[in-house]
Amino acid sequence: MTSKHQDIEVSYSVSNDFFKLWLDKNMHYTSASYLTGDEDLVQAQEQKAAILHDYGEITPDSLVLDIGCGWGSFLEYIVTRRGVKEAHGVTLSTQQLAWIHDKHLPQIKTWLQDFNTWEPDWLYDAIVSIEMVDHICSPAQARQGKAVSLYRDYFRRAHKLLKPGGVFACQAILSDRVPRNRKDLEDLAFTADIIFPGGRNPRLEELIMAVRPYFEIEELRTQRASYRRTTKLWWDGLKAHQAQIRETFGDQLYEDYDRYLGTCVRCFDQHWSSDVQLKLRRCDI
Repeated sequence: MTSKHQDIEVSYSVSNDFFKLWLDKNMHYTSASYLTGDEDLVQAQEQKAAILHDYGEITPDSLVLDIGCGWGSFLEYIVTRRGVKEAHGVTLSTQQLAWIHDKHLPQIKTWLQDFNTWEPDWLYDAIVSIEMVDHICSPAQARQGKAVSLYRDYFRRAHKLLKPGGVFACQAILSDRVPRNRKDLEDLAFTADIIFPGGRNPRLEELIMAVRPYFEIEELRTQRASYRRTTKLWWDGLKAHQAQIRETFGDQLYEDYDRYLGTCVRCFDQHWSSDVQLKLRRCDI
């Protein structure tokens, strides 16, 4: 992927104690799925995990890979709530890997590993990736017209790691409209350059083109409003711990994340961004 180890460290290895202050208790750092509107954040995050579990057609005997597994939230869900006997994850964040290892869940195996060079000696029954695809293509590469080919290579690698007939459950943040005033553009550039260096959210049509010839899209659902609500709750949590964050981690970190999360809420409010969940069936012809 385009984002390198040092980029991922900037984005995700700030401090586990920092993220604990404003994420849900299970450390999901991706959009929750609000289906009724009455859920709290923990319930909505579990619903997201359930949707992707079902998209992947995962059973207790499935060998599952989570690409860009974060703090292991999905892996923990499927082994503790759904009885999966063995689940694997790869991440480039040292802090996230340490968090997972500290859980001491024997069903979970994780590696500090770039997915581009991941060459296991086995195949998976199901693959899941939750908002990792934004690390595949940089803004500069997109301007050079390389986005679809880079995303297609990502799907090619996932196809190679799946057993015939297997399913790839993929969730991705999407770019949609472009704001028209300078302040909004500057805030988006700040988020890309400071919080997620090297990252870029794909457009839905790019992903639809890129999955072929490796996968068939069997289900697709978007959840822009869910991500708006998720980021608003994260932002509220950050602000609720403002004094502690400033004292422990410094003013600059608080101000950077306050700007970033506020920008996220506007992105989903104004339809600049969305989120998609895809059920992708491996093509075996």
